[in-house]
Amino acid sequence: MKSSTRDKAEGMFHEVKGKVKEAAGKVIDNPEMEAEGAGEKIAGKVQKKIGQVKKVLKAS
Repeated sequence: MKSSTRDKAEGMFHEVKGKVKEAAGKVIDNPEMEAEGAGEKIAGKVQKKIGQVKKVLKAS
């Protein structure tokens, strides 16, 4: 698997995992879990963008 594709896939995984963790934190009223989920969601978005940039740079 290309590194750009891997980054996008892993980024999507972390983004979804973060959303779930954030929602669970809200439901059980756990601010720590909610914050951790939000952080993981953002990290997933960043990793996904890195994969997109790698793909663009290789295509150039």
